[in-house]
Amino acid sequence: MSDALATPTDEESLFDTLTGTQKSAILMMLLGEDEAAEILKNLSPREVQHLGGAMYSVQGVDQDTVNAVLDEFLAIIKQQTSLGLGAGNYIRNVLTKALGGDKAQSVLSRITPASSERPIEILDWMDARAIAELIIDEHPQIVALIVSYLDYGLAADVLGLLPPDLQPEVVRRIATLETVQPDAVRELERVMQQKFQANTTLRASQIGGVKAAAKIMNFTKTAMEQRIMKDIKKDSKDLMQAIQDNMFVFDNLVMSDDRSLQTLLRSIDTEILVLALKGADEVLRDKLFGCMSTRAASNIKDEMEALGPVRLTDVQEAQKQIIAVARKMSDDGTIVLAGRGGDEMV
Repeated sequence: MSDALATPTDEESLFDTLTGTQKSAILMMLLGEDEAAEILKNLSPREVQHLGGAMYSVQGVDQDTVNAVLDEFLAIIKQQTSLGLGAGNYIRNVLTKALGGDKAQSVLSRITPASSERPIEILDWMDARAIAELIIDEHPQIVALIVSYLDYGLAADVLGLLPPDLQPEVVRRIATLETVQPDAVRELERVMQQKFQANTTLRASQIGGVKAAAKIMNFTKTAMEQRIMKDIKKDSKDLMQAIQDNMFVFDNLVMSDDRSLQTLLRSIDTEILVLALKGADEVLRDKLFGCMSTRAASNIKDEMEALGPVRLTDVQEAQKQIIAVARKMSDDGTIVLAGRGGDEMV
């Protein structure tokens, strides 16, 4: 059978004249080189020859024909797969084979709300402003529950968009949360279902607590952090101290190992590092300089000197940015943070 394109009659389109091999060739041409090569590796020499010849023949097809081939392909896929009708097991199996059981479960807990330990995880797919607008009129306890379920960085952004007088109350409630029973989750779902449809697994969930409140506070702006902590202190100095003790602050970096600090420093912009070190104590400065090359350390010192006096708030924000990066790298397993609020070294 020839690989050349057939000439369509007046009653038919070019698509109608394509062979199955030519349609496959068009799909192959739409793939990247690496993906197409992987497919060819799984074909026999004879199949490669036929498909390769067909790929040459379809190079000049028009866009309407390409679209028609894609439409047909998608229609066939919909008929032959369980996409949307039980793909959960397929996704779970693929991730488990690729990542191993533990990592796969970690990923699945982030992308499958129905099987997650966090019933309202669909919120993680929304931006901070949308979430804040969704919950701003709810009772502070409901707000605290919802914010507790979010990633710490996203939770901090949502917190910042809530009314200032509500922020300390939310953090206070998060810090005193422990185990949330199914009845409370049902109530939470009832409230959220007024906003959007959600189907979740009901179970006792361990959320919130002092450590969760501390991690959220790690991502807030310095001024906002100080205001909230001051307000919480009015009601409970012990609670404020407990949250503070679990926060990871810039000075805690001195307790981390050199390799982790070297990895962290490579991810920090020089401008931010120079500003942050202006407010660091001498021990931490020496520690960080010791994790750089002599030339790099010398350049940083020169830039610090040339910078002159800077505002304390600017220094604090630079340090916050570095800690936010460090926290994320720690959560990803790239580095180990030792010290208050971080992973203890053993």
